[in-house]
Amino acid sequence: MSEPTVRTAERLEALTAETSEGPQELQRREATPASELGREVGSVVRIGDAPFNPDDVDYERADDETMIINMGPSHPSTHGVLRIMLELDGEIVLRAKPVIGYLHTGMEKTGEMLSYVQGATNVTRMDYLSPVINELSYSMAVEALLGIEVPERAVWIRMMMSELNRISSHLVWMATNGMDLGSTSMMIYGFRERELILAFFEKTAGLRLNLNYVRPGGVAADLPDGWEDDVEVICDTIYERTFEYDELLTGQPIFRQRMVGVAPISAEEALALGVTGPLLRSTGVPWDLRRTMPYLAYDQVDFDVIVGTYGDNFDRYAIRLNEIRESVRIIRQCLERMPAGDYRSQDPKVTPPPRARIGESMEALIHHFKLFTEGFHVPAGEVYSAVESPRGEHGCYIVSDGGPKPYRMHVRAPSFVNLQAIPLLMRGASMADAITVISTVDPIMGEVDR
Repeated sequence: MSEPTVRTAERLEALTAETSEGPQELQRREATPASELGREVGSVVRIGDAPFNPDDVDYERADDETMIINMGPSHPSTHGVLRIMLELDGEIVLRAKPVIGYLHTGMEKTGEMLSYVQGATNVTRMDYLSPVINELSYSMAVEALLGIEVPERAVWIRMMMSELNRISSHLVWMATNGMDLGSTSMMIYGFRERELILAFFEKTAGLRLNLNYVRPGGVAADLPDGWEDDVEVICDTIYERTFEYDELLTGQPIFRQRMVGVAPISAEEALALGVTGPLLRSTGVPWDLRRTMPYLAYDQVDFDVIVGTYGDNFDRYAIRLNEIRESVRIIRQCLERMPAGDYRSQDPKVTPPPRARIGESMEALIHHFKLFTEGFHVPAGEVYSAVESPRGEHGCYIVSDGGPKPYRMHVRAPSFVNLQAIPLLMRGASMADAITVISTVDPIMGEVDR
């Protein structure tokens, strides 16, 4: 056999060899310690100081009675490159284990290599369905370290753009959840309405996604001419369409059979897991950072925190549908009360000079050059800034050593935390419900594997 042929055979052997994610993978029961088996079926969620009880776990079931299969990683059915390993008894899920890491991008470490000026461009790509909110938590953290005040107009612009982004994210969820249940109509309608918001984003920031619009000190640009009319049309159209979605889905018998009473979680279990967002509020816990720990101007607007009762798939659907209406309500108040003034801080430490001055003043040119090459220096310290994303608490933790780049940066991504509820939600459900459960958790793998 010639040398090239040998090398080809070695490559083929490597490609066909069994791959393993090691301890992340779901192992056969006979090879799984009791404590790990308890963790996989969810009994590790202990309320208060209750000890782990081995009697809570079915150890007697033989391995030859069950089957372990892979679901994913295949986008879009698992809503990203998420792999779920399932142990099945017939079509009933006994154990489920998420396996992540297929999309790992190292954005937090990348953020430590970029200046604070460049940072918003990085974080906006984590949760790509709510980029404005990613940029907001990062910018608020940097501003807290700098000790600068954001102009009032910039505060209200940020709030309005965040709520528009929340609506667009929930519309994508409505669309994809409908498709997961076989409703192709909802897929079409959800993306149709979202297009109104993306068109406005493009008109305002120049981009439809990954806007890099919210930056330390304010926003990148003022609202465009005629923005009031655009926002009014968005609010009127989407609010009316939510009642069409309600009529299309809420009372539909097949939809209700797939959602009502499926994958419930209690408030105690949700709190023990640390989940947030619609997943927590579906259990009846009214935890929403916009209300419980107000930021921007949320304490100056009227809106309701939507909660459920049973913590099942249907509650999570109803919460997101009604949150769209509440976001429209907040946006209308922004429309009426938008103040005049600057859209970004005039602190020369963080704000570049007006473009017209660059060609007239050497000092302005030097200032502009240094700001976009070296960046601005942030006082030493550490800060955690949290906001309410469509999926829950999105927090940015930054440690500064006094330089122009973060010494350490960590993002508290709600999708990553909420994902750990999947084994608990899927236990005892049918295999056909597995995709629906993943959908109602609404994970975005870009921020899980950040």
